[in-house]
Amino acid sequence: MNAKMMEGLVGAKTNVDLINTPFRVYKEAERRGDTATMERAMGYVNDFTYRAEEYAEKAEEGTIEDAEAAREKEEQERELAIEKRREENEELEDRIKESKEENTVSDTVEISQDGQLMLKENGGIGTGDSDGIAPKGTVSVKTTDAPDMKPVIYTKTGEASQPKPSGGTPVINSLL
Repeated sequence: MNAKMMEGLVGAKTNVDLINTPFRVYKEAERRGDTATMERAMGYVNDFTYRAEEYAEKAEEGTIEDAEAAREKEEQERELAIEKRREENEELEDRIKESKEENTVSDTVEISQDGQLMLKENGGIGTGDSDGIAPKGTVSVKTTDAPDMKPVIYTKTGEASQPKPSGGTPVINSLL
C-alpha cells in the first residue's frame, strides 16, 4: 500500500465522518424552519462530499500505481527466473559435453558361433561395418568362438548353484 492510497482512504473516511455534523445541523434547522441555516449547513455537506470524492479518486490513483508497481516487480522477477534457468541449462549442457568428452567408454560384446549364426539369419543388429567395428555412438560387436556354457542359477547369497534334476512326475501331470 503506497502513501497516495493511504492518504486517499484516510481523507475520504474523515470527510464522510465530517458530513454528519452539518447534516445534523441541517435537520435541526429544517424542524425550526430556518432556511438560511439550512442553506449554510447544506453548503458544508456538499463541500465535505466533494472533498471525500477527491480523496476517493486519489485512493484509486494510488491503487492503480500500486498495481503497476506490482506488475513491474513481477515482470522483473520473471525475467530473473528465466535468466537463471538459461544459465542453469547452459551449465548443464557444458557438464554433459565435458562428461561425454572425458568419459568415453566403449563396450565389446563377444558372440559365440551359435550367436553368429543367429545374427546372420536375422540380418544383424545394425553394427556398422562388416569388419565388426561400429561407428561412434553404436554398439561394437566382435565375434569369437566361445565354449559351451551351461546355465547357472544364483542363490540369494550370490553363489552359483547347479539346477537339480527333478526325479518325480511333473507338477502339472499330478494336478490332472
